[in-house]
Amino acid sequence: MTELAEQVRLSVSRCQRRVRELERTGVIAGYHASVDAASLGYGFEVLAFATLSRPDAVAEFDAALAEVPQVIEAQRLFGEPDYLIRLVAPDLDYYQRLYENVLVRLPGLQGLSSTIVMKHAVRARPLPDRPPHALPTELGAES
Repeated sequence: MTELAEQVRLSVSRCQRRVRELERTGVIAGYHASVDAASLGYGFEVLAFATLSRPDAVAEFDAALAEVPQVIEAQRLFGEPDYLIRLVAPDLDYYQRLYENVLVRLPGLQGLSSTIVMKHAVRARPLPDRPPHALPTELGAES
C-alpha cells in the first residue's frame, strides 16, 4: 500500500480508503496471482466453441460447465457459437478423454468444436487507462 500511495501521490491512509471504496463498489473485483499452468502439469490449452441445442438450456449448461475443473474460463457470446470455453489439460490424450467423457455430454449441448492453443501472443494483462474519447493516431484516428 505504501508503494501504491507513493505512485499516486497520496498519503497511505487516503490511499487505503480509496482502495477500500473501489473494492466496496466493485471497481476492484478481486486479486489474483498469475500462475504458469505448465509448471503445474497443465501444458496443454484448448479453446472450445459450444453451441446449445435450445435457448432454455443456458442455466443448466452454465451449472454443468462450472463443475468441470479443467474449464478455467467461459464466456457466453452473442450469435454463433454460444460459448467460448478455455480449458487446460496435461496433454492431448487427457483432453481427448475429457472431450469424449465429459464435454460432449454437457446438458443442452448441440455441438462442440475446439482448437489447440499454440502460444500466448499477448498474456492476460491489466486494463488500459480509462477509455480515451478518441483513438490515438497510431490506431488510425486523426488527432
